[in-house]
Amino acid sequence: MFYKPSDGHGLPHNPFNAIVTPRPIGWISTRGSNGADNLAPYSFFNAVAYVPPQVMFASTGVKDDRDGTKDSVSNIRDTGVFCVNVVEYAMKDVMNKTSGDWTADTDEFALAEIEKAACDQIDCARVGAAPASLECRMTQIVQLEGAANFVVFGEVVGVHMRDDCLVDGIFDVTRFNPLTRLGYRDYSVVREKFSLARPGE
Repeated sequence: MFYKPSDGHGLPHNPFNAIVTPRPIGWISTRGSNGADNLAPYSFFNAVAYVPPQVMFASTGVKDDRDGTKDSVSNIRDTGVFCVNVVEYAMKDVMNKTSGDWTADTDEFALAEIEKAACDQIDCARVGAAPASLECRMTQIVQLEGAANFVVFGEVVGVHMRDDCLVDGIFDVTRFNPLTRLGYRDYSVVREKFSLARPGE
């Protein structure tokens, strides 16, 4: 099968998300200029640079009570900071609850009964029990083609790692089983890993 996205795919559901998988989930916490905390998962997320460490996430929707975007992007525009929380399999249900189309004044931490902790370098809350959290200062917001498509880039200025996830000095993902996003309503989980040496190493 071949299709041009501009012509449509003719399938019951869009296959694009199912093709580009698995994708890590950036559970983005922000604080609005009014002090209200927000927490929402984004599957268009990844690390993009080592030095300085940088990450990105993309928001591709709009809410009626925000100006052309969603709560996360709107809050970051106002404050310039955000935190990326890593999602483990054990948190799948509370993560999913925070994905709802809640009003801008909803505190998803309270809604999903998620432990909140303070960040160290930025004025923002983080998921206290997350395997890892990355405190970020926004470097730029880029508007993409299409309506309400924005990419947020941030420099990581603080890193939290849960002690039980460190094994012999290595952050071991098999200790917490990261949740990953597939297509449609599908997710997967990392339960095993293997190593490969690059040529010349």
